[in-house]
Amino acid sequence: MQRLSIFAAAAVLFLSQAVASAQTRVQFEKMRQQMVDKVLVAGGIKDQRVLDVFRQIPRHEFVAVEHRQKAYFDMAIPIGDQQTISSPFIVAYMTQSLDPKPTDKVLEIGTGSGFQAAVLSPLVKEVYSIEIVEPLAKSAKRTLERLGYKNVITKAGDGYLGWSEHAPFDKVIVTCSPEEVPQPLVDQLREGGLIVVPVGERFRQTLYLMRKKDGKLEREALLPTLFVPMTGKAEDTRQVKPDPANPQVDNGSFEEKAFESGGQPGWYYEKQVTWQEMSNAPDGKHAITMQNTTPGLSAHILQGFGIDGRQVKNLEVSAWITTKDIVPDLKKDEAPLIAVTLYDSQRRELGHQLIGPVVGDTAWHEIKKVIKVPENAREGILRVGMFGATGTTSFDKIQFKKVDPK
Repeated sequence: MQRLSIFAAAAVLFLSQAVASAQTRVQFEKMRQQMVDKVLVAGGIKDQRVLDVFRQIPRHEFVAVEHRQKAYFDMAIPIGDQQTISSPFIVAYMTQSLDPKPTDKVLEIGTGSGFQAAVLSPLVKEVYSIEIVEPLAKSAKRTLERLGYKNVITKAGDGYLGWSEHAPFDKVIVTCSPEEVPQPLVDQLREGGLIVVPVGERFRQTLYLMRKKDGKLEREALLPTLFVPMTGKAEDTRQVKPDPANPQVDNGSFEEKAFESGGQPGWYYEKQVTWQEMSNAPDGKHAITMQNTTPGLSAHILQGFGIDGRQVKNLEVSAWITTKDIVPDLKKDEAPLIAVTLYDSQRRELGHQLIGPVVGDTAWHEIKKVIKVPENAREGILRVGMFGATGTTSFDKIQFKKVDPK
């Protein structure tokens, strides 16, 4: 009887685990389909092949277990070694921009978790992917092999150098940001081939689509982005670096001309934002306006910045704001406000600071707050938005000011 009960208990445990696993698969499947419909399709991704791939690929398999419930949120997720898996929309947008063909041989710089390579795998003939962080390269290789992506070839190495023995490539996709496109990648791209790459300063980058013509790259600016930097030789030769001792908001008064896509220079991940000329703007002639009629749907804009908590003890964050018909969505932080999130050198989150919220109808006025900066802070994300509230909000003259401790 004792032995039978042990077997029975084991069978019950196995059955309960199988049921739980099946329930989890169903949940992930539902979340994945919702992500495609509400984020990719709603965001303007039109390539049906790309959408079909995203409906099939288990993004949760490319992140750590503790992050899996966020796998189908439209957000970047840490994968260790100061790296992240890019948001689904950015991966889909870059993939669509690359115009993948079944005959293409593609070079990817920055394997990361392997997710971008997995997305490309069913769309092209071969994917050659390089990752400079060896533990990530090994982990991605195991994941891709386990999930059956047989036409993805990976290696650990400096992506700045490309992969000359397999050149020329029809397409190149770079999932980290160099200051300029490394020449070896240009040399290894076939004539007429395409490269999608975020180029620029550490916290001010532009995603470009480039075509090789007569040995040189013709550029088309797509939208502002924020990627982890390309390390190795690309970082060693970087000319412009952030000043973490004196953090500043880039284009905080929105006077720079917006991209054709509507994106604001210096900002990224824009949702439901309009760049407008305003006669009563607090600073200059322009401001941004956010409008939302669907409770819970976020309208926002983001920016990264460097900050060294050993040199900046307190930071004053301020902005000018005007609101109309603002109704908060459920919680006080789901309303127009400014949010600052700080991170350590390993990109581990150190907490949030909120400035606001503002509800109802208000004329232009200033909101501000002095936040204490942890000594181990090394970078941050500035978020400006409505975060689920309905109504209309405009922002202008967003600033940082270093405050000496008293």
